[in-house]
Amino acid sequence: MFSAQGSLPTQGARGTARPATTHPQPPNKLNHPQRIAIVGGGPGGLYTAALLKRLAPDRQVTVYERNAPDDTFGFGVVLSDETLGGIEHADAVVYAALKSHFVRWDDIDIIHRATRHTSGGHRFAALGRRRLLEILHDRCHALGVDLRFQAEAPDPDTLARTYDLVVAADGVHSATRETYREVFRPRVTSHRCRYIWLAADFAFDAFRFEIAETEHGVMQLHGYPYAADASTVIVEMREEVWRAAGFDELDEAESTARCAKIFADALGGNPLRSNNSAWTTFRTVVNERWSHGNTVLLGDAAHTAHFSIGSGTKLAVEDALALAACLEERPSLAEALAAYEEERRPVVASTQRAAKASLEWFEDLARYVDQPPRQFAFNLLTRSRRVTHDNLRLRDAGFTGSVEREFGCPPGTPPMFTPFRLRDLTLRNRVVVSPMDMYSAVDGVPGDFHLVHLGARALGGAGLVMTEMVCVSAEGRITPGCAGLYTGRQGEAWRRITDFVHASAPGTAIGVQLGHSGRKGSTRLMWEGMDEPLPEGNWPLVAPSPLPYRPGGQTPRELSRAQLTDIREQFTSAATRAARAGFDLLELHCAHGYLLSGFLSPLTNRRTDAYGGSLEKRLRFPLEVFDAVREVWPGERPMTVRVSATDWAEGGTGAEEAVAIARAFAAHGVDAVDVSTGQVVSDERPEFGRSYQTPYADRVRHEAGVPVIAVGAISSWDDVNSLILAGRTDLCALARPHLYDPHWTLHAAAEQGYEGPGAVWPAPYRAGSRPPRTGRTDAPRPRLTLHGGTQEA
Repeated sequence: MFSAQGSLPTQGARGTARPATTHPQPPNKLNHPQRIAIVGGGPGGLYTAALLKRLAPDRQVTVYERNAPDDTFGFGVVLSDETLGGIEHADAVVYAALKSHFVRWDDIDIIHRATRHTSGGHRFAALGRRRLLEILHDRCHALGVDLRFQAEAPDPDTLARTYDLVVAADGVHSATRETYREVFRPRVTSHRCRYIWLAADFAFDAFRFEIAETEHGVMQLHGYPYAADASTVIVEMREEVWRAAGFDELDEAESTARCAKIFADALGGNPLRSNNSAWTTFRTVVNERWSHGNTVLLGDAAHTAHFSIGSGTKLAVEDALALAACLEERPSLAEALAAYEEERRPVVASTQRAAKASLEWFEDLARYVDQPPRQFAFNLLTRSRRVTHDNLRLRDAGFTGSVEREFGCPPGTPPMFTPFRLRDLTLRNRVVVSPMDMYSAVDGVPGDFHLVHLGARALGGAGLVMTEMVCVSAEGRITPGCAGLYTGRQGEAWRRITDFVHASAPGTAIGVQLGHSGRKGSTRLMWEGMDEPLPEGNWPLVAPSPLPYRPGGQTPRELSRAQLTDIREQFTSAATRAARAGFDLLELHCAHGYLLSGFLSPLTNRRTDAYGGSLEKRLRFPLEVFDAVREVWPGERPMTVRVSATDWAEGGTGAEEAVAIARAFAAHGVDAVDVSTGQVVSDERPEFGRSYQTPYADRVRHEAGVPVIAVGAISSWDDVNSLILAGRTDLCALARPHLYDPHWTLHAAAEQGYEGPGAVWPAPYRAGSRPPRTGRTDAPRPRLTLHGGTQEA
């Protein structure tokens, strides 16, 4: 028999267990719902039922499931150690039953072009979905849960009137969610791959990814064991590949046989079997709200995350743990449901970001198939950004070391400390101090603040230190505090800074970013009101089209042909001064909605002449400026360009156009593209998250065939190593981390135990190249421990 005793943990905001309250509120209808309906008899619904009944045996808990008890779709379920830990603490009996059926393994095999690469130390646990449901059925029966199979639930309004709490665990196609869609406000996104769930009657000895390059396109197999004699097999491919291969015309049996033939080597010639298996596209579900009155969403009804990170059942089970705990801890149902959503939403959002990165990696698999074999394997393993270089090295140092050797890392050298060459400039490492506006110049002249700011970061070990956007005219400034290069005095001030960097931080390069504010100029200093117009002393603005950046802002004048010529000459004059000032690299700012970016985006360029309309025409003026600057910039020194790869707004520039823009600059001789995003229109909707802009750099690098600089919430040296080694970028630009720690790069070297040419401490600082000790460490250590009895003084 299953026991109804035990304690319950819940999951904190980052997924870590926290103990439940030991003194639940006294039961009553407000804080302890007695009549509970659960719609959906999948793992999430069943586990919720078991938990809620176990915590209060006098409750009436009813589960409505439209299918029969032994109906199930799919085959195996993978659970993480973290999820299993929550189950173990919440219900040791369920955990013990699960544990007795687990298949465990450590390895991931990646097979591509007849070569197998194995990475170990990953710790998987899986069991059959049918077995999981049987365990949960038994537990619910033992606890007295009313399980109603082959029973359609009453409509959501009736349920809400009849029960104290309604848990909608009715899946990705949730009828409950659709009934209240005006409240939950779901967004359901379909993706570009077709996939089918199948099974094989033998057990893989590892989690297996197999790549098949067919005449129709790239296909992939995801396989893993879920029993001693059975494995889940998922076959996936882009929609256009699926159609070209004729799968759209095959029935279930024919599709199953065709997949077995394509992946015959992986399957050892064994057949595949199906279970009402159908080709489908994955749908990502996001809801703005998770509860409505006494109805709450759980599992796939609330959120989905792509199967390639094995998260569906995991998220549903963790939802159940959190919901049950919040109902115990909070004094009212409304507060409990609000606490449940507050607790789970950030965890789910993080998982969905990782799942999106993984999903898109497989959608774009054809982009990576020509990578060196070990780099391809590493790229696959780190695709979601949850597995990184550092934790992969801890799991399997041998595999990670082989990837580093193939990449060209000298012994003991992390990827971030390998050199990179642009024309005659060799950067000693892959770290860039990203351009950051300081708003601290006077009449465009950089002063002591800039010397200390840039000098400190140069001493801090980065391979390349970039200035803020340096404006090519007084009218091209963003604020009165912006630096410029439109006078000789400004050029002399910059020379003072570059001389310091070259003399005091030898081996560090310093680059200048040239730009013109366009319609985003004549505003206050950032800390006085970002993008707010000046209260007085405004100067007239110019732009490709007469469109203000934000409602109520200053409307710029549309540039005439004569003014375009003038501005082009302002850029070349500034570039000439930059060369004389001793900068090692020049970047042309064509991003973030400033003047040249304004030409590139269809949202800000409404011109009808030769500089507006098609992308080719929108590119014309930025390319004219680039060519003019390249002509006066010394030939041995590199030039880069920063672009916004997406406007994060409907109708704006997207990734496909970003690739075309990068190709155009590459054709004109750009040495690298600095791939940023957004800040082009004020009503943008960015998808923030860790390393959230790097997929755009990755795409530009592989499709445009040009070196790239990745930016955007790259905050750790582990991120830098991972991105570089996976081949998603060539350089990483970091901004805020360098504000927090000017010596970020040197500290990254020290933390990794690296002492080599990629991170050289300035001679006066070498004594600080080890973390200082804290507290007393010289006390004598105990040498004898007495067990039992007492010890006399």
